Amino acid sequence: MTTIGAAGRVGQYTLDNGLRLVTAAASTGQVTAVNLWYGVGSRHEVPGRTGFAHLFEHLMFQGSGNVSKGEHFEEIERLGGDINASTSSDRTNYYETVPEHALDRVLWLEADRLETLRDGMTQEVLDNQRDVVKNERRQRYDNQPYGTALERILRLAYPEGHPYHHPTIGSMADLDAADLDYVKSFHKAHYGPDNCVLTVVSDLDPEDVLARVEKYFGSIPARDFVPEAPDASLGAPLGGPVRDAVTETVPAAGVFIGYRVPPYGEREFDVVHLASAVLGQGQGSRLYRSLVVDRPIAADDGGAAADILPFRYTDSLLLVNMLAREGVSGDVLEEAVREEIAKLASGVTEEELERARAVMERDHLQSISSPAGLADSISSCTQLFDDPELAYTWPRRWDDITAEEVRAAAERLLVDDNLLVVRFDPEETSEAETLQADAEANAAGAS
Repeated sequence: MTTIGAAGRVGQYTLDNGLRLVTAAASTGQVTAVNLWYGVGSRHEVPGRTGFAHLFEHLMFQGSGNVSKGEHFEEIERLGGDINASTSSDRTNYYETVPEHALDRVLWLEADRLETLRDGMTQEVLDNQRDVVKNERRQRYDNQPYGTALERILRLAYPEGHPYHHPTIGSMADLDAADLDYVKSFHKAHYGPDNCVLTVVSDLDPEDVLARVEKYFGSIPARDFVPEAPDASLGAPLGGPVRDAVTETVPAAGVFIGYRVPPYGEREFDVVHLASAVLGQGQGSRLYRSLVVDRPIAADDGGAAADILPFRYTDSLLLVNMLAREGVSGDVLEEAVREEIAKLASGVTEEELERARAVMERDHLQSISSPAGLADSISSCTQLFDDPELAYTWPRRWDDITAEEVRAAAERLLVDDNLLVVRFDPEETSEAETLQADAEANAAGAS
């Protein structure tokens, strides 16, 4: 099946095995971006088996039936290309940017690991990559100041057993319990051409790209069985305010605030997204002007205090986080942040709304300005909304949103009944410990 986008910017094709191919023209010649979105993320995991989607992001680079361990990375790097992958709640993404002449090699590599990864999977590979992921968890979550904030936020926002209750990194215990048979069955259940969107951004003729994709992917069979995703519905409101208080070795008090908001793709999601930009995106935002510049009690974050964690299949989360300046308590900062959030329900100005639209449109246009960024956005819009053209037109969704809609959404959603708070406060040090630290610092300076 072939479809040309209404604006003529993309070509859409569906292979007999269900793989969806999208093509688009590159902004720079002689460069090709290849981007694969598989419809599997941490939301497809079950309690006791968390972290498997992210573990596979690592395992997919560790060899297959025809490619040795590390060879995929090495080939792309020898070509001067870029290669990486990422995992979220809703998908796992693999991507390469290479010279145009290397497209066939990239397609072969991707098709091979889709079809034969299980042939190259060994207990040694699993043990090695499990240790890599566990170390990543230590570095990015457990041993990082404020590193467990997202994990704590998700626990408060979604009930036990809900597919969004846990972060993509998973737990140490679940990673330890991973066995080779289950790992192989996870790949068989979720990695099939019928669960993949492949986007190719290049200056090649779309029919040429289609022929190459057919050559490498066309013979790979669709999955025998399509597992049902766990139920992501929410049976009850948040019932806030709910809190998690953490006292540990952090440089300053940290305030992390969240609210459940509509799923990604709904109009009210777009309304609340604009509200987040008014509140905390850019140096013209309310939180930056009020708490960084005017008072000031919050650390300078450059204007990045608020955003939305977009979830397609359940309620998303509007998140606000700020760190206190030296000498400012967490209680003072939290009260000030919540006061600023509450003021949104009293209204926003047209000037604020225009600034918010401009900030968000700039960010979107920057994200699709490179072949790799455009390919990723197209894959996202195809996988989540079945509409690749949205990659180009998304900012138009904000054009007719009114200031009253933003005010009304804030009044309905940004309330205590829908509030979660995660607070990090520094461990208290005694006067003797403080004097000793000062003395050590002075001695180090003198030496």
